[in-house]
Amino acid sequence: MRVDDLAKVVLENLTKKFSDVVAVNELSLQIEDKEFIVLLGPSGCGKTTALRCVAGLETPDAGNIYIGDRLVNEIPPKDRDIAMVFQSYGLYSHMSVYDNLAFPLKMKHFSRQEIDEKVRKTAEMLRIHNLLKRKPKQLSGGEQQRVALGRAVIREPTVFLMDEPLSNIDAMLRLYMRAELKRLQKDLSITTVYVTHDQAEAMTMGDRIAVMNRGALVQLSTPAAVYHSPSSTFVAGFLGSPPMNFIDCSFVDNDGKAFLDGGSFTLDVSELAAVIREKSTSSEVVLGVRPEDTLLQADGPRGDAVEAEVYVLEPLGSHIIVDLKIGENMFKAESPEGLLANIGDKVWVSFRRNKLHIFDKKTEKAIV
Repeated sequence: MRVDDLAKVVLENLTKKFSDVVAVNELSLQIEDKEFIVLLGPSGCGKTTALRCVAGLETPDAGNIYIGDRLVNEIPPKDRDIAMVFQSYGLYSHMSVYDNLAFPLKMKHFSRQEIDEKVRKTAEMLRIHNLLKRKPKQLSGGEQQRVALGRAVIREPTVFLMDEPLSNIDAMLRLYMRAELKRLQKDLSITTVYVTHDQAEAMTMGDRIAVMNRGALVQLSTPAAVYHSPSSTFVAGFLGSPPMNFIDCSFVDNDGKAFLDGGSFTLDVSELAAVIREKSTSSEVVLGVRPEDTLLQADGPRGDAVEAEVYVLEPLGSHIIVDLKIGENMFKAESPEGLLANIGDKVWVSFRRNKLHIFDKKTEKAIV
């Protein structure tokens, strides 16, 4: 069993280079005991390299890695008390499921009785107890993934490291396995670092999300905070499906009135003028609005609604994604099913005032 010592994972200015490419750039991150943290970002952002450094499969060029109170930079992978689950399941094809699960325990010289008890308990927990006699080639992708998880779980490590473990299974099973993995982690109370490029996985599974880009940490917070208060246009555009809409605007501030000039429309932002003046580096800003915060009116303009043309409709059952043209800008809105509009029709668009995002165009940092 894992000991009760705090199983924090701490990265201090972690840096890893491959030739002239900086894969991880001075990454500092503290993962709390029993926390499920997700490293999220596009391919090549450094998240897998960071995970492999924690596992001991890559050697950092600079910085320190602590697991619990131990500095583990020089400790080999087998002595770090971690278990890693990869994108590829890595099962031994010549062994039965039972023997795949038992293998880590045999290597640690557990007795035959202890091995049998732990294998059967783990198999029951993961609902693979009826598969123990089968070989990996006789299993579905989801079953193989559960066996791979079982082989990690059975060791009762201090830390789980998971590198895109659900990417090779079909969409429906992936939804199911997300919930199973999250519940398993909470039941076992094991600190978990999970790597994915899938923002839906990150949002549904993580206690916190560490968003990475170009080897650096760009935002660390809860899923709700990262989604509703993104720190930059990169984070805002990476999370959300469909992603946030962006329109380049000029901030015009005179005679006590302030507005954003988007070319084909203007938007009164007088109540935000003081914040924009304080935080922006110039008059050039980016307006960001999520599709679900975009309101459509097909029966004429009301208030500060902006005129738009319906470009295409994407029915999704409970709602419709409406692609709009606002001047030269393309824009996505989420509308309830039953919108009375067709391709080519004129509609009017307004935004939820408390959901507007404004970014500095030069720095790409959030202003509002």
